[in-house]
Order: sequence, then structure tokens, then C-alpha cells
Amino acid sequence: MRKQNKGRMLSRPKNQRKALLRTLATSLFLYGKIKTTEAKAKELRVIAENFITRAKVNSIFNQRLLTKALSPQIVKKLVSEIAPKYLVRPGGYTRIIKLGPRKSDGARMVIIELIK
Repeated sequence: MRKQNKGRMLSRPKNQRKALLRTLATSLFLYGKIKTTEAKAKELRVIAENFITRAKVNSIFNQRLLTKALSPQIVKKLVSEIAPKYLVRPGGYTRIIKLGPRKSDGARMVIIELIK
């Protein structure tokens, strides 16, 4: 039994799950919105909002922590373009819009986007 274990497994081992969420976060910051499954989007929301909260305080420490998880180009965009938009907002930087099920396997699809 998985008692008090937070987060979704997404049918992957830990290292693959971590890599998947990193690439989803990179795509979200690069394009502003992405289309994915509902479970991945809900898990991505937690990761992306933590990254944005870190980027709001523009210190060298926070930039180094972000660079461990994201590429330097994405960190630069996150710190200089994305985070300043949310300086007065205390949280809730993403929005999940539900779409219909995927034709092939019936997975629930959503669009996750950064709030303007």
C-alpha cells in the first residue's frame, strides 16, 4: 500500500518520470502552453509552479538550482521574461483546460498553459 506517498507514478521508474516532467516543463516555458494527458498535466503543474516561484526571487542561488533541472536558455527566459509577470501573484501560474478523450486509447487530454 502506498500510504502517504505523494505524486503520481505515471507508469515509469523515478529517473524516467523526473526526465519526463523536466521536458514537459521546458516545453511549457518555451511555448506557453502544451497539450498532454490529465495526469501528466496535474503533476507538471506542481513542478512548473515551484520553478516559477524560485525564479521570482532572482538570486544566483535560485538560478543555480533551476539550472540543475532546466537548460540555461530556459532558465534565462524563465527569470527574465516569465517570472516578472507573476511578481504580485502569490501562486496559481498555470491553467488546465480539459479537452475530450484521445481517439486512440481514450486518455483524458488537457491543455496546460501559463496564465497571462
